[in-house]
Amino acid sequence: MTASRHDTDVRRQEGGTRAGIERHRIILGVITGVAALAYSALSLTRFAGFRAGAYDLVIFDQAVRSYSRFQLPVAIVKGVHNDFGPGFAVLGDHWSPILALLAPLYWIFDGPQTLLVAQAVLMAAAAVPLWVFTRRALGSPAPAHLVAVAYTLSWPVVETVAFDFHEAAFAPLLTALLLERWQAGRRGHVVLAALALLCVKEDMGLLVAGFGLVLLLQRGWRVLGGAFVAGGLGFAALASQVLIPLFGGRSDYYWAYGALGPDLPALVRTALTDPITVIAQLGTPPVKLVTLALLLGLSLLAVLGSPLFAMAVPLLAERMLAGSFPNWWVAEYHYNAFVVVVVFAGGVDAVRRVRGRVPWLPRTWVAGVLAFAVATVPFFSLAALADPDSYRLDGRERAAAAAVAVVPDGVLVEAANNLAPALSGRSTVLLWDRTPRWAPWVVAETGRRTFPFADLPEQRERVRLLIANGYEVRFDRDGYVVLTSARS
Repeated sequence: MTASRHDTDVRRQEGGTRAGIERHRIILGVITGVAALAYSALSLTRFAGFRAGAYDLVIFDQAVRSYSRFQLPVAIVKGVHNDFGPGFAVLGDHWSPILALLAPLYWIFDGPQTLLVAQAVLMAAAAVPLWVFTRRALGSPAPAHLVAVAYTLSWPVVETVAFDFHEAAFAPLLTALLLERWQAGRRGHVVLAALALLCVKEDMGLLVAGFGLVLLLQRGWRVLGGAFVAGGLGFAALASQVLIPLFGGRSDYYWAYGALGPDLPALVRTALTDPITVIAQLGTPPVKLVTLALLLGLSLLAVLGSPLFAMAVPLLAERMLAGSFPNWWVAEYHYNAFVVVVVFAGGVDAVRRVRGRVPWLPRTWVAGVLAFAVATVPFFSLAALADPDSYRLDGRERAAAAAVAVVPDGVLVEAANNLAPALSGRSTVLLWDRTPRWAPWVVAETGRRTFPFADLPEQRERVRLLIANGYEVRFDRDGYVVLTSARS
């Protein structure tokens, strides 16, 4: 049955009334709107409470601000801290030119809060094409509404909006559009969505290649599937080995597979000659298996019964085979956002395949998926919205606000990681790190350890070094110290 005929059947099941269709649109709009508001509240309260960071919110803020001024996406905070130089463009870190689409928003409000709200809207918007996909597959709007709610409550989405801003914000929406357009049989739209995904990050080529594997199993789609496999893998190589170095980065900067080999050819040799070592790496450390279980749990393991699971395998392997960058394999942060829609859509597809033999399964499965999403809420960041303390500043946070207020606009300032976002919209911010940068202004943290220092004594020693070199203390309260050089 074609998508258009299926849509017609669904309308008949709904009574064919315009009022019925409008009612479901309103419900979907409420789900999406409430999600966007909740995500915005979560990220903005974290920002206001000094729980955002220079790494990574200020990086993206500086990059998008540069785009808004029709410049390369330079992030001085990234370039200086990682020794790439003050003119470093983030295209040399990750291939994410899609960030330029956010530049016009900075003409309305120039500050990192803009990115947080944009991310909230993008993440919530993915519920719309996922709803359409589910409605077509399961034949009714009701389960589609429940899957949409489960997606908006799901921990990969919540943890993404809770951790600053990242290019991952675009991935769920574009992935959902890709899958919905494929379901609708619109080849041109599928190609456009795949091309857009390739602009999100260099390893989105792996996601496109994984989708190509799915298409190879579909009659009428095999030529495009082959093109996606070859094109996705080829683009991932092109972006990481050519485009990123072209913008000042290093092709091996994120190589995380030293336990399997020093480079890709060596890793392939290990996989062919010692596959047990490769398999063991998937569960080393065991937290990788916990994250995988939580991901598969989003669909109650149903995604394993769909060919769509092949779409997620390359990205999951990229993360779970890594032996460094521990953030890649835990449930926190934003990395799971790249595959969350695949898990939900794959679960829907698996249920669709057996619903003729098990008529009660769709309703039971959808209820279980929603129950899983709700049950995980207290264990992840969304629960903070129910905590009154999330909306109040404690003594240290009030001291932090007072400290950043001392710094004038338009200056160069080294700022502790959690204080930098509050200054990024009005000053040029460097990360206060383990190498003295001798900026005219410094906002230091001496009350608790902060990234990237090894320990608190090192931070306090840095303040003493600044004072010994002529810096004057302008503010000192509750572990926050503001210093300025005699020349400023």
